Amino acid sequence: MTDPVTAGLDPLDPLGSWRRLADGAVLLDGFHALKHAVRFGAEIPVAVAVDRRAALALAGELAPDVRAALDVLLTEVTEATYASLVPRPHPTAVAALAVRPSREAHLDRLRQASRTTPVVVLDNPRNLGNAGAVIRLAAGFGATGVVTTGTLDPWHPTVVRGGAGLHFATAVERLTVDELPAGPVFALDPEGDDIRGVELPDDALLAFGSERSGLSPELRARAGRLLALPMRPQVSSYNLATSVAMTLYHWSAAGGASHHIQGSPR
Repeated sequence: MTDPVTAGLDPLDPLGSWRRLADGAVLLDGFHALKHAVRFGAEIPVAVAVDRRAALALAGELAPDVRAALDVLLTEVTEATYASLVPRPHPTAVAALAVRPSREAHLDRLRQASRTTPVVVLDNPRNLGNAGAVIRLAAGFGATGVVTTGTLDPWHPTVVRGGAGLHFATAVERLTVDELPAGPVFALDPEGDDIRGVELPDDALLAFGSERSGLSPELRARAGRLLALPMRPQVSSYNLATSVAMTLYHWSAAGGASHHIQGSPR
């Protein structure tokens, strides 16, 4: 049986303990977010479940590789307590707090001269869910990281929820255009060259404009080449996450992902 104190909760005041730890922590909302965070080495001081036995059974079925870790981490709380800890209850009734990775470590990773996978750049994104979906895609393709410019916080709880906890599988940071890491910038734009005729290098920065207004002048000026995705006439645009998926797949189809994408647990 998990000791709640060891797991980070005071059994006499679980709500107070969570709130004490929550300031500056990353909310992992749902079983799958917790599962991925554990897999990719997140530091998790506290994790709760309304039905601990059911959560561990789910781990045994879907993620046996993390079941032992969850057995140590999870503390059972009442449904009312759980509901008070999260913005909106998740169907799995599981939540946790994780320590946000060091910005310095992420910047070192993004700026390494010998990057072997691309960095995805979201230029002034607006939709939190789209940003989360992109982070999930980038993690799946083994991208070095996801960088956002503008005001959107890529570690917002809604983004983390959309990313299913896979922020911990890649380097996620907010930077200005001037702070972007070195490397050839390929920006997606309807007026660009057909991407099907271009081979994307492993150290590329793949830049995508805002869902509403496209590329900013600053990012467009930084781009070495504009690329366009194939699209039927009279179709105005693709969803941001779809555009990122198509571009990363194009990179991977040329062999770029051959050493980075392997079969993995669910």
